[in-house]
Amino acid sequence: MGSLVVHLSMTKSSGVQLAYSARDNLWQDFDSLLGAQDFRNKHLWRPVKSLETLQPYANPRNSYPAPSSTNNRFIYAKIFGGFDKIRSSICDLVTISRLLNATLVIPELQESLRSKGISSLLYFVSYMLCSNKFKSFSYLYDEEQFIAFLKNDVIVTKTLPESLKAARKRNEFPLFKPKNSASPKFYLEDVLPKLKKANVIGLIVSDGGCLQSTLPASMPELQRLRCRVAFHALQLRSEIQVLGKKMVDRLRKSGQPFLAYHPGLVREKLAYHGCAELFQDIHSELIQYRRAQMIKQKFILEELIVDSRLRRDNGLCPLMPEEVGILLKALGYSQKAIIYLAGSEMFGGQRVLIPLRAMFPNLVDRTSLCSTEELSELVGPETPLPENTFKMPPRKSDKQLKEEWNKAGPRPRPLPPPPDRPIYQHEKEGWYGWLTENDTEPSPSPMDLRNQAHRLLWDALDFAVSVEADVFFPGFNNDGSGWPDFSSLVMGQRLYERPSSRTYRLDRKVIQELFNITREDMYHPNRNWTLRVRKHLNSSLGESGLIRQSMLSKPRSFLSHPLPECSCRTSALEDSRQIRSDDGRFLYGGEDECPKWIKSAGVEKSKTDDGDQPDYEHDLLAEQSETEEEFAKRKAKKQTYGDIGIAPGRPYASKDGQLMQQKDVRYASSFSEVFP
Repeated sequence: MGSLVVHLSMTKSSGVQLAYSARDNLWQDFDSLLGAQDFRNKHLWRPVKSLETLQPYANPRNSYPAPSSTNNRFIYAKIFGGFDKIRSSICDLVTISRLLNATLVIPELQESLRSKGISSLLYFVSYMLCSNKFKSFSYLYDEEQFIAFLKNDVIVTKTLPESLKAARKRNEFPLFKPKNSASPKFYLEDVLPKLKKANVIGLIVSDGGCLQSTLPASMPELQRLRCRVAFHALQLRSEIQVLGKKMVDRLRKSGQPFLAYHPGLVREKLAYHGCAELFQDIHSELIQYRRAQMIKQKFILEELIVDSRLRRDNGLCPLMPEEVGILLKALGYSQKAIIYLAGSEMFGGQRVLIPLRAMFPNLVDRTSLCSTEELSELVGPETPLPENTFKMPPRKSDKQLKEEWNKAGPRPRPLPPPPDRPIYQHEKEGWYGWLTENDTEPSPSPMDLRNQAHRLLWDALDFAVSVEADVFFPGFNNDGSGWPDFSSLVMGQRLYERPSSRTYRLDRKVIQELFNITREDMYHPNRNWTLRVRKHLNSSLGESGLIRQSMLSKPRSFLSHPLPECSCRTSALEDSRQIRSDDGRFLYGGEDECPKWIKSAGVEKSKTDDGDQPDYEHDLLAEQSETEEEFAKRKAKKQTYGDIGIAPGRPYASKDGQLMQQKDVRYASSFSEVFP
């Protein structure tokens, strides 16, 4: 017994020291943690060869006159929602301004204004105290870049003219709350007449957009305008870009590539789809409470209680981190692989990450890569909030409890419920503590509002890192709710900038069918199961994944799949390989042929002697046993992948906003040019 106690004590102390050492020194020295590169799994990181002919090309193709500089009509807007909704909404607002030939006032991001953490009545006092040096739009994006780049598309101004500000405060201008599925016809027939009459209109955007995703075939230039806004005009402010570059450099310091993973475990999404039973205890109650609210607000036209297991089998619930870890293991990713955890909200907390961390110890996030000072500088100076004056509610007396029992509910109730376990202090002060005392969720505190605003910055950082990752694995996308989501926007950005980058576009329904086969023995699947998983995931990297994403994602969010309007091909695709939907829309292969100046740019490609061999055949080879001599020969035949960084030939927005003109097109030859 004494020996056992000594050994357990030594294990505990050494484990704690190792954890703290890894947290403090992870971004300083990856070499000691990772060791040498694993060349056997090099094919898991290489680009997808079949998509290398795609190139970004969002320039106007047809007659596209410059906006009239004499128009005196203005559109101002307020945007509600997180990072993903803001990005999609801004693109729609620019497109609507072009459609109506109006000047766009830079939108107000309500979540960033809440970073002041005070009520709207004290907004002016907060402004005078300089609670945050970044105001609204500039909290996330570079205003000057946004205005300069769009000067050939839309006239953008920072504020309304002084003569109109007072009238806006008196609410004299028409105000619209369009849905994210509003059609161009709605704006031309309902909004434009009032705009001509009042010269100013206001839009309140809360559904992640205010214009339908797929526009009529007669408006291809408006679709391309969305791409120019999202992928060029919307540049994160310089402080976010600089810190994002540092994070990517620290992840690649050891010379190894890294994978970005976004779990998608957001309370709103889980409540919408009824995935409460995937969690336990109080987390299920929180999801159900939010679902009841959404039913009351008529966001959901379903019952409160649904079968979460059935929803999961239909692919409507996110993959749990444990399942993602098993999939990555089945693909062949080494235990030493670096995984970056993206997303500012993780419903369920660190508890749900325990199985994934056990499989991949090098699981890091922004708090591992950045110091507290770096994150604080990103936020900027803020007015101190009052201390949290939490007071425990008075304890109910035995007499009150007895009276409540006598008044509660109809009989029969044969016996009173057993005594509850004691509720500890930390459980009542936590973010879910209200459940133990009240039936209604309290209004957000000033600190809650401030943290909610800070999430915009954390999501922006994670977005920058995820786009540059060598591999991206979404835990939840194409959810069918109609709202944009973080993973889909990352996938769309990667598809536009570097189409051949490795991005898994898996079908969660197929994955759950495979998991149900081996649900009782998930950690020890047989070889046939592993090969089936590899075949599906690797096929999702190429054409079949793009076709599925076009069918599911694009009808709800154009930015998640900006093909074929915003890309071109260096070599024309055969007609037999082009695929159309029932309504005649291109699902795959409808891109124009690239102009000569793109073809002559000489985009370098990684050369291997593998030919057109599918990815899953590589996995079959890796699965087979081979001698050291055979492995050495195979490694010598293949060309080394080389430094993993930004692909040469990637276009980026110049500061003067002249990317659309051929003579001013530039290509980034290094990472420092993208993050100056």
